[in-house]
Formats: sequence, structure tokens, C-alpha cells
Amino acid sequence: MVAGIVTAVLLALFLVGWAWAWRPARKAEFDAAARLPLVDLEEGAP
Repeated sequence: MVAGIVTAVLLALFLVGWAWAWRPARKAEFDAAARLPLVDLEEGAP
């Protein structure tokens, strides 16, 4: 019984996290994070 409850809670947390990450409002922030490795450290971050 406890294992089923834990599984359901973890599944719910995963789905909430997935929905949060895929929200259109987060796209700009994730695009900026994806460009970080390409930023020249001598020039500084844009």
C-alpha cells in the first residue's frame, strides 16, 4: 500500500515538473541557459 502511494506521489511530482519545464513562458530562460557554454568568458555574458 505504501509503495503504491509513493509511486503515485512521485508520478504526480514528475508530471508537475514536466509541465513547469515545458511552459511557453520558460522558453526564453531555457534558451539563454542553452547558450551559456558558447559565451566567450573574456567578452562577458550578454
